[in-house]
Amino acid sequence: DPSLASGDQIPIEQRSPGEVTTIGGLSLAPTGVKAANPAFDVTPHKYITAIITEKGILRAPYARSLKKLLR
Repeated sequence: DPSLASGDQIPIEQRSPGEVTTIGGLSLAPTGVKAANPAFDVTPHKYITAIITEKGILRAPYARSLKKLLR
């Protein structure tokens, strides 16, 4: 989201814990176990060397290359 200053501001959808603790109604986790099931995570920028899209490969500085892509 270009309007956010940091990935820390991205709201992360929390999916149902049952999606990772059960299969076909059969529980795979011990009784009482709690599970977190985020829909996605946010990769810290220090681990990103490029962003690959259908329109090309973006490289740092990302603010500039993303603006160019979004025009």
